[in-house]
Amino acid sequence: MELNTIKPADGAKKPRRRVGRGIGSGLGKTAGRGHKGQKSRAGGYHKVGFEGGQMPLQRRLPKRGFKSQSLKFNGEVTLASLEKLGAAEVDLLSLKAAGLVAQNVKTVKVINTGSLSRAVKLTGIGATAGAKAAIEAAGGSLA
Repeated sequence: MELNTIKPADGAKKPRRRVGRGIGSGLGKTAGRGHKGQKSRAGGYHKVGFEGGQMPLQRRLPKRGFKSQSLKFNGEVTLASLEKLGAAEVDLLSLKAAGLVAQNVKTVKVINTGSLSRAVKLTGIGATAGAKAAIEAAGGSLA
């Protein structure tokens, strides 16, 4: 095979449609647009979703809220799960390794559920006000 012998496959290239070039072409006179009406005129067509003046579907349906796509990157850890973990220092990687948060999580927050009796040092992890007070009361810290 040579570069100068390469051709497209049979039927791959069709000649462009030349409208309005006489009755012999099959697309003369009205050029395949039919007779009269908005769609037959140059520049005359409606916008997407237009229903001839009837209230369009996207306006007939009730408005609903949305689910933020950034929520899937946030994780939560309870004080009780930190207690079970048994580590003195906790960061995002150790939580992922323990399976407490998903692998695609980027930010983690400790919430005040359960109790904490050991001192735990948190690095790069947020905490709610109640959880922060419980961690510091147990002798731990947040960095």
